[in-house]
Amino acid sequence: MLRLSEQQRAVLADKLGDAANLAAGALVFSQFLSDHALSAAFVVLGSTLWLALVALSVVVAGKRTS
Repeated sequence: MLRLSEQQRAVLADKLGDAANLAAGALVFSQFLSDHALSAAFVVLGSTLWLALVALSVVVAGKRTS
């Protein structure tokens, strides 16, 4: 198991959130820029990927101890 410091977890959680937004942008919003018909499968895939990555970032961030 990978053991990360609190600072490393914070950076990883932040970058997973960025990856989630990139996935949403690539799979959902690009549908509106193309000449093809809107694909419900890509909208669902993009939304699911975004939700999974955001949830993973919350899990990685974990509880903060003060």
